[in-house]
Amino acid sequence: MKIIKVINNNVVSALDKDAEEVVIMGKGIGFHAKPGQIVNEEQIEKTFRLEDKKSAGQFARLVERLPVEYLKLSDQIITYAKNNIGLKLHQSIYLTLTDHISFAISRCKKGVHLENALLWEIKRFYPQEFELGRYAVELVKKRLDVEMPEDEAGFIALHFVNAEYGTDIRDAVRFPNQMKEILGIVADELGIEMDEGSLHYERFLTHVKFLLQRIYR
Repeated sequence: MKIIKVINNNVVSALDKDAEEVVIMGKGIGFHAKPGQIVNEEQIEKTFRLEDKKSAGQFARLVERLPVEYLKLSDQIITYAKNNIGLKLHQSIYLTLTDHISFAISRCKKGVHLENALLWEIKRFYPQEFELGRYAVELVKKRLDVEMPEDEAGFIALHFVNAEYGTDIRDAVRFPNQMKEILGIVADELGIEMDEGSLHYERFLTHVKFLLQRIYR
């Protein structure tokens, strides 16, 4: 792979064998490196490959202005989601989650906390993704000593919903309320009270989630 740009001592952007832009992270990989040089593959720790050229360029520019620790944080969270929970995520999650974490950390350091009006719905309908949000919040606290509120775990959860469904984040924000409305319609029309602890309820939620996914895609 050939270096396009040295972002910092530990991160460079490069062209792979298919002439696609990638972002490469590795200790000292950018130290004394110059554009046009071949990447030392022994130093590569992680290669970030976004299939969409526009997203790849945006990611490279984002990484350029952020501390490398933020990139490592996002990568650890995403790796945890894939390996421990088995989520299949669109590659855009590297861009959207890293960007969100950067702004969230900045807000929290200033004492600015945003209220998540969808927090209850996110917990109820996307518990798996919400647990990922909590994992991210705890990791930020552990690594950077920055305290984030529970609302932030909900915001992070929506980025994972978005990456699972391959939709726009603005659509993902609509999902929790729409899930609530659909369940309300079913309960009212059939005159029933749903058992949220039952397997039937879980299966129905899964069907509704895929319905919304198909509609928005």
